[in-house]
Amino acid sequence: MIRCSHLPTLFALVLGAIPAYAAEGGHHALPLDAPRLSDSLPINNSMIMVWLAVAVLVLFARIATKKMTIVPQGLQNFAEWAVESLYDFLSGLMGSHLATRTFWFFGSIFFFILTNNYMGLIPGVGTLGWNTIDSHGHSGFLPWMRGANADINMTAAMAFSFATLWFYWAISENGIKGFLAHIFAPKGSFKGVMLLVMIPVFFFVGALEVISILIRPVALTFRLLGNIYGGEQTLESLMALVPQKLAFLPALPFYFMELLVGFVQALVFTLLCAIFLKLICDHGDHAEDGHH
Repeated sequence: MIRCSHLPTLFALVLGAIPAYAAEGGHHALPLDAPRLSDSLPINNSMIMVWLAVAVLVLFARIATKKMTIVPQGLQNFAEWAVESLYDFLSGLMGSHLATRTFWFFGSIFFFILTNNYMGLIPGVGTLGWNTIDSHGHSGFLPWMRGANADINMTAAMAFSFATLWFYWAISENGIKGFLAHIFAPKGSFKGVMLLVMIPVFFFVGALEVISILIRPVALTFRLLGNIYGGEQTLESLMALVPQKLAFLPALPFYFMELLVGFVQALVFTLLCAIFLKLICDHGDHAEDGHH
């Protein structure tokens, strides 16, 4: 997946802010860790984007609900459509009970990731900043803002927050006994010798399931990070293939494609979390709500 947080020269020209590395024709690589903006404050450029994304979401919610009407209009209509569409999608996947109980998390995580992905496309993200010189005399460029999901701290925080909530929801829905039985107990009706044979088999399968559960937050972390961070690095390489004045040309198609990619990445993260929860809370009752 290609991401366009480091914007092409065309958009930097619009803002009148071409960083030194672009002007000199050098190739800039996105560092794996989000650099701190100041030695005296524990704030990095990824945190700035997170705060801005939260501010945008809060402001949008306040404006959309400022003058609510029975028949929604304008921004209220759009907000209700977006929320209801996501809720209906999760309800069809997880069932109305789980969707109602957990939508506060899944709705928040989807719109938060989506907002961060789209804010990374705003002209100036990755190109506005200042030149720096380290203790060895090496010059560099430090952008003020960086795509939040290109920082492993952000993706890990979301993934492990879900993992913690997953255990809480799974145990509260099944109970301790039901939770352990869901993982280790034989599935199906076995009697006599066959039951004795299947118990160690399902215990082994349960052990593999435990390993899978522990790996899930790690997989979620690097799935989102890899798509965002890897895409930015690929885009940098593409822009380095042509003269600096034409560097925006390879980036333009991927800039518009990122509108779709940003939505897909937010949906995939949310969808995987919902599926993981549904699997542990599925009691085999396929008649719930009349559709599954």
